[in-house]
Amino acid sequence: MADILVIDDDEGFRYMVCKLLSRAGYNVLDCQDGKKGIDLLRKNSVPLVITDLIMPDQEGIETIMQLRRDFPQVKIIAMSGGGRGSPEIYLDSAMRLGASRCFSKPFDAEAFLESVKELLQ
Repeated sequence: MADILVIDDDEGFRYMVCKLLSRAGYNVLDCQDGKKGIDLLRKNSVPLVITDLIMPDQEGIETIMQLRRDFPQVKIIAMSGGGRGSPEIYLDSAMRLGASRCFSKPFDAEAFLESVKELLQ
């Protein structure tokens, strides 16, 4: 069983996050957009979803709203490097919609892993 689902359209960043989590001992699934992420979650029981906010097909905000509606028990970490505005604008929206934690890209790996650990306890 996977512990974490990582959703990010930036392949290099997604790889880095998955590698960080794998080295910390977590089993990780990953995909490039929210639609595929929701499909993966329907097939796999995962207690934590880490999602980017600015993505094609289905953005992170939409994904968070769908997760809260369809999988209310799932914990969510939102991350953003910004888009048209600063990352804080997007991250504030993510928190209001149900994200458990938020991180601006790039983030401090130690603080990120501590949040993952807390949310999976």
